[in-house]
Amino acid sequence: MNCRSCGMPNLKPILSLGNMPLANGLLKSPEEPEETYPLDLVFCPDCTLVQLTGNVDPDKMFKDYKYYSSGSKTMLKSAADLVEKTIASEGLNKDSLVIEIASNDGYLLKNYVKAGIPVLGIDPCQKIAIEAMNNGVPTYIKYFKLELAKDLIDSGMHADVIHANNIMAHLPYLNDVVEGISILLKPNGIAIIETPYVRDMIDNCEFDTIYHEHLCYYSLLALSMLFNRHGLSVVDVEHLSIHGGSLRVTVSHNAERYNERVYTMAASETFTLDDYRYYEYFGKRVEVVKDDLSDMLYGLKSNDKHIVGYAASAKGAVLMNYCGIGQYLDYVVDSTPAKQGLYTPGTHLEICDPSKLLETQPDYALLLAWNFADEIMSKEQEYIKRGGKFIVPIPRVRIV
Repeated sequence: MNCRSCGMPNLKPILSLGNMPLANGLLKSPEEPEETYPLDLVFCPDCTLVQLTGNVDPDKMFKDYKYYSSGSKTMLKSAADLVEKTIASEGLNKDSLVIEIASNDGYLLKNYVKAGIPVLGIDPCQKIAIEAMNNGVPTYIKYFKLELAKDLIDSGMHADVIHANNIMAHLPYLNDVVEGISILLKPNGIAIIETPYVRDMIDNCEFDTIYHEHLCYYSLLALSMLFNRHGLSVVDVEHLSIHGGSLRVTVSHNAERYNERVYTMAASETFTLDDYRYYEYFGKRVEVVKDDLSDMLYGLKSNDKHIVGYAASAKGAVLMNYCGIGQYLDYVVDSTPAKQGLYTPGTHLEICDPSKLLETQPDYALLLAWNFADEIMSKEQEYIKRGGKFIVPIPRVRIV
């Protein structure tokens, strides 16, 4: 295949996780058949983009999506803080327009609605979009593409602000979407993009971030080349701790909005994140985590310890399937009602309400959403007081 961003060939292999079920492909019963797809990571030496080699039909992944952003207090606070900051910096008011691509259940846009600022959400999952509309967030149930951007312009819409949180990684048609952002954005408008940072993924051995929904893994250099191709400049950048390490970039047609933080981070990436040698030993480090986790769980189970999984996350599905550890877990708990009563992909573990943690008091809970470790452990203080312990698998296996 050719690079998803620049179209060049000669992609270099980084890691293969083998054939995997869809990470969010929760099952209605343990016997339900499921498909698997190759999960191979490669690097483009021309534009530095790290990416998967294959595509899965987006409808199989997103039409019945069960991830609700409002389920995390960390996400809600991050969104509210960002909206407050953006309203102030851009001077937004009732005559402005804010659009969010992949708006989920309205977790972010509802903050603008509360402030009296017009919004439009765009999301392909009907169930989640209806939830957003019930919360007062107007939402189009569609995929965002260039064609939709043109339709919005024809209807008189031009955005002062476009948000795209954790969607850039999911796009098989990168240039189509970025061109849509470019034409939909006002001359002095901004697009605020949040996406997991490839440096954190590599440095912290976050291999469970690699799944079929996440087609692309970005550095600032890769993002800059992508947006520059469509007449947009990265004018600001922040490194966030959320999701195990993310970039928040601000892009605009107005290059005069440039902040020196962009130069500083780009300089720090040069001769590292643009060099294939930086990625070459990732696979060996992943094997160490796999072996350490498998050995720990095997040892605990051999001593008659009861272990469960905490959070039926996409990360958790990758971790359990790649490491082959489903056999050591009794069940998985998750606070999202839409997931409860279903079964985890590949490992076929029942997903239960977190209240079961106190009902059965297992010895250990494996954090399958380790990126929200502080939030989860703060919520489960009673489990900890009773002697329960958490296993954190990334970046190194440890008990807390």
